[in-house]
Amino acid sequence: MKGKKIVVGITGSIAAYKAIYLVRLLVKAGAEVKVIMTPAAKDFVSSLTLSTLSKNPVLIDLFDEQSWANHVMLGRWADVMVIAPLGCNTLSKMAHGQCDNLLLATYLSATCPVVVAPAMDEDMWHHPTTRQNLDRIISFGNTVIPVENGELASGLFGDGRMAEPESVFTFLKDHFFSKGRLSGRKALVTAGPTYEAIDPVRFIGNHSSGKMGLAIARELQRQGAEVTLIMGPTTLEIPEKEMRVVRVSSAQEMYDACQAIYDNTDIAIMSAAVADYTPVQKATQKIKKKEETFGIQLTKTKDILKSLGEKKRKDQVLVGFALETADEKNYALDKLEKKNADMIVLNSLNDSGAGFGLDTNKITIFQRGGKEVKFETKQKEAVAKDIVDFIINSYYA
Repeated sequence: MKGKKIVVGITGSIAAYKAIYLVRLLVKAGAEVKVIMTPAAKDFVSSLTLSTLSKNPVLIDLFDEQSWANHVMLGRWADVMVIAPLGCNTLSKMAHGQCDNLLLATYLSATCPVVVAPAMDEDMWHHPTTRQNLDRIISFGNTVIPVENGELASGLFGDGRMAEPESVFTFLKDHFFSKGRLSGRKALVTAGPTYEAIDPVRFIGNHSSGKMGLAIARELQRQGAEVTLIMGPTTLEIPEKEMRVVRVSSAQEMYDACQAIYDNTDIAIMSAAVADYTPVQKATQKIKKKEETFGIQLTKTKDILKSLGEKKRKDQVLVGFALETADEKNYALDKLEKKNADMIVLNSLNDSGAGFGLDTNKITIFQRGGKEVKFETKQKEAVAKDIVDFIINSYYA
């Protein structure tokens, strides 16, 4: 990290003390650090301490009687901007483009990657508004370092602790200042549902949001891989500049998209919830409500994972997903064998915190040779890291 330019933003939170240790770690590693504090952050940490450690003046106000802080140049100067801790109030402002202090002005002007490490009480962390705001800033291309579980300032134990300074430091080093462990590799990820048309306005689908697949695609990219994301219908926003995205709707379209690029892929992760059946006949006009009963004849869709497994080379890694409700392990092992996959990632709807549409997941990885590794419930970004780390350590170490 020697010579790297880093802006550290600090918001009003009891976790602001951790920023002191983070700044110290960055400076010791040779980085040039400039600290921006919100006015509220002054109640929690001393600007004198931070200016001494960073060897630069701490910036708080857009302007004072002597000078004007050029937020545009700050946002262009940095190699990366990290906001740690990120409190609920600043998160909301970032999500909605508000700009009432220097930190927010710099964020909105930043041309560098922006990383945030949230910190708040558990109930605030799990509030629907917080979840929406996080999804929104992620859709803008920002990166969220998952919170940790432990003792909170309220005295409660739960989710919401800011990641420890050492963890934030390691995250920045690994994701922005080290050559990715998958550099030069090409990865394919499928995500989201498929919609199987009944008529021009109706379809058979499922509740998949695509969040897990998108998190995996982003983690692969952070590790240096060149990623193609094949995404089914979803409300998730993905900036076009972030990665190559192929939008599809039906299972057949997803099958065709995978076949088109699989031969030139090193890693393929099939996390999409692809429909097993599709209507035999698709009405060209909207079906009217006339009969008391109405039947639809269905036929199997093409099995994408199996088709890729049949032509998989020894130098390719193929990963499938299994979402089950009963006899989960046996189904996962059966899928691993029949589809010729290298790994199966199992989700069970019987596990709290796992399933469609949630921000968390709980997985078990099954690997050829009988290896089975269970993980605790985590934010999907952390689950994605577990999956990608497992792939790297198993096949590219």
